[in-house]
Amino acid sequence: MDKKLTKLLEPGFKTIFAMLLLFVGVTVYFSIPVAAIEGVLVVLVYIFYKRKSRRRSDRIRKYVDTLAFQIDNASKNTIIHFPLPMVILRLDTGDIVWENQSFEAMTGGYKRVFDTHITEVIPGFDTKWILEGKNCCPFDIQVGDRKFNVYGNIVKSANLEKTGLLSTLFWVDVTDYAALRERYRRSRPVVASIHIDNHEELYKGLSEAEKSSINAEIDRMLADWLQRSGGLLRKLERAKYLAVFENQALLEMTAAKFPIIEQMHEIKNSEGLSATLSIGIGKGEDTSLDELYDFARLSIDMALSRGGDQVVIKSPTAFEFYGGQSKELEKRSKVKSRVVANALSQLIRDSSQVFVMGHRVSDLDSIGAAAGVVALARKCGRRPYLICDRSMTAAGELIDRLAAASEYDEVFITEQEAIMLADAQSLLVVVDTSRPDIVEAPELLETIPKVTVIDHHRRAASYIETAAINMNEPYASSASELVTELIQYVLEPQDLLKVEAEALLAGIVLDTKSFTVKTGVRTFEAAAYLRQIGADTVDVRKMFSGNLEGYIKRYQLISDARHICPGVSLVVSRSTTPRAVAAQAADELINISDVAASFVVFPEPGGAVCISGRSYGKVNVQFVLEKIGGGGSMNMAGAQFADKTLDEAVALLQGAVEEYMNENKKKEE
Repeated sequence: MDKKLTKLLEPGFKTIFAMLLLFVGVTVYFSIPVAAIEGVLVVLVYIFYKRKSRRRSDRIRKYVDTLAFQIDNASKNTIIHFPLPMVILRLDTGDIVWENQSFEAMTGGYKRVFDTHITEVIPGFDTKWILEGKNCCPFDIQVGDRKFNVYGNIVKSANLEKTGLLSTLFWVDVTDYAALRERYRRSRPVVASIHIDNHEELYKGLSEAEKSSINAEIDRMLADWLQRSGGLLRKLERAKYLAVFENQALLEMTAAKFPIIEQMHEIKNSEGLSATLSIGIGKGEDTSLDELYDFARLSIDMALSRGGDQVVIKSPTAFEFYGGQSKELEKRSKVKSRVVANALSQLIRDSSQVFVMGHRVSDLDSIGAAAGVVALARKCGRRPYLICDRSMTAAGELIDRLAAASEYDEVFITEQEAIMLADAQSLLVVVDTSRPDIVEAPELLETIPKVTVIDHHRRAASYIETAAINMNEPYASSASELVTELIQYVLEPQDLLKVEAEALLAGIVLDTKSFTVKTGVRTFEAAAYLRQIGADTVDVRKMFSGNLEGYIKRYQLISDARHICPGVSLVVSRSTTPRAVAAQAADELINISDVAASFVVFPEPGGAVCISGRSYGKVNVQFVLEKIGGGGSMNMAGAQFADKTLDEAVALLQGAVEEYMNENKKKEE
């Protein structure tokens, strides 16, 4: 009888019990004595069911415990001879509680390894994935020459207080599958877009015979390179190629750091100019050829925007960078500047208002470039706004000078004010950065759909992808230089305020270290234009003058400098340091004869840990700092950490410098 009642109550007991109570409640209206009898019966049924349920749970738990802890008494039980390797662990200690014969055979004859830590049997094995709620290890486990998938679950034991949390792990041999998967991955197609990025300069002024000779030499070198990898190469235009090869070849190229980039430098014209090559590669396991080609186009655009002479690999999740060690060559076209100037002025006219911003902790270059865009918006008849955190800036004096002009009434606003003013027809111009994570107002960037970017830094892996106009020129000295070129095609001399001309000139002076670093003909042309308009060099120089406290702090930093490897100097400041002072200290250090690169690590007043890097080109500080999440240009770069201590940042930097120096040493060998 009790078995029939149990089976009747098992499915949906809660529903049945609720219906019985409802029935009792209805009966109360007709007869209280009958309802009381029904209530007693319902209580008895409930007690009966709970008792049966508890007994059943105890039997199941006792059965599991018997298997786990009294296995010696059940030697004939099939769990010992289970065909899959099996082990039971204590998750709190990682100790082995029990293993079957298959696990013993898998691990080379380990026997009776009770209370042995799992890493002593399987080196490097980690159980974090079980505690995270996963039932399968996210990667293959190597045991000897075999590979296994590990499946596991958490077991609750009646002896929990004594044994801790337990996990049962099953090991599935997937060696053949892993080998097949690896062959599949290595045979996946890869698409590469190849550009001779200094083609015009290389062929300029040469005879047809010389051009044909150089062209044939480039074709031969690329054909030999692809032939070794078993790939397919086709020439699309005079300076553009398309290649398709397998991922196996890409792995070999990556391991060798793409020597074709350096080999291409051996091809020179009669004037001694070397050919430079940029390669954009698209890869992905489950990616179609069409998508791979799109990845390759994105990669080549990235490579060219970073100065060329390098390889960029784009996968569905990330960018990878190789090469890019050569000095950037000035090759901007005035035609392009005029086209961009006309397009930008039209975009401004089509907008309801213009917001301008640079990077966080703005400097003279970002504010100077922003001031030039403000003048351009004013000329086009649109209301300009400049977003700037005046409490966190290295250009406080310049901002005060601009704010004093009547044309700048209500121009300087905060991010929240900008968000309140923005509408669907607004235009946002970002200057001196192309990274969305370091702009002055990241929320505003997400709010406004129409965006223009004007930047001179090499493009990083994260960049503003939705820009309607993207003028990213790593050959330029500064963002102020780029903006100065643009406004020449739109503004009359009287349209630019004297203080705006000085702001642009100050930006150029800052990033060229007073015209000593990264200056080209176009840099001096831009400076001459600003000087002609009325920019006073004395007033510009005054913007760089610091107070006595800053001078003392700067030379204290320099006095603490130490070499971390030949030619690389490091300063670690334990006290909060203004960013401008740290940058000036890094600039001063590279003037020392035996210093090729300098790094200053310091905590900012806001709490973040920052790194300022400088060089004269022998050491690429951008490459060093990109390894730890920073960026910039070959001679001037930086990084910032909001979640790391000073010592952690120093350790990261030293590791990146060591890695960079080792890579260069291998290339020289």
